[in-house]
Amino acid sequence: MVIAIDGPAGSGKGSVANIIANDLNILYIDTGATYRAVSLAILENNIDINDREKIVALAKTLDIKLTKDLKVYLNNIDVTDKIRSKEVSDIVSIVSKIEEVREILVDLQRKMIDGDAILEGRDITTVVCPNADFKFYLDASLEERIKRRMKQNERKGINMTYEEVYNNIKTRDYNDTHKEIGALKRTADQIYIDTSNMTKEEVATKMLEIVRSK
Repeated sequence: MVIAIDGPAGSGKGSVANIIANDLNILYIDTGATYRAVSLAILENNIDINDREKIVALAKTLDIKLTKDLKVYLNNIDVTDKIRSKEVSDIVSIVSKIEEVREILVDLQRKMIDGDAILEGRDITTVVCPNADFKFYLDASLEERIKRRMKQNERKGINMTYEEVYNNIKTRDYNDTHKEIGALKRTADQIYIDTSNMTKEEVATKMLEIVRSK
């Protein structure tokens, strides 16, 4: 069984996917973390964000692994916290627009699926897993998504102002919906859930009810 979740930044995809993965004892594949890992590598190698050729060449050399305990490894180094930095957040949407990088990472993400899995991102239901058993689209108001990201940053010790988070999410929303390949899209076969006034537990419960009713 494969569960695919799409939605904009701050809609609760990651938190909900984690709850569902634990409940069903299946692998949670955070596809966004793979793009963040590439973004971190770009920063660590001092590559110009506009140097597409060097970025693609670098992406081909990277060893990215996601574990069941939600750790992210880049070339066998734990970068779980590093990929959530402000610096990475500032460039990840730009990196994810590069067609060759997307091809490399979509191939990686598909290879990570070994049996039952839940994946979340921007193009999971449309590109990565178009034949998923369940397709969800999670959404929330812009204000709610900003509040959630502010709280997440606070927990992780990331210092970003409201204005910085607002601009970051607005930029990501635009980039995510205007990509030539792998854009965030609403489709007729997705189950749409507005999470604005729901806790992550309530959203997970609703999704699990749908999965178990089939």
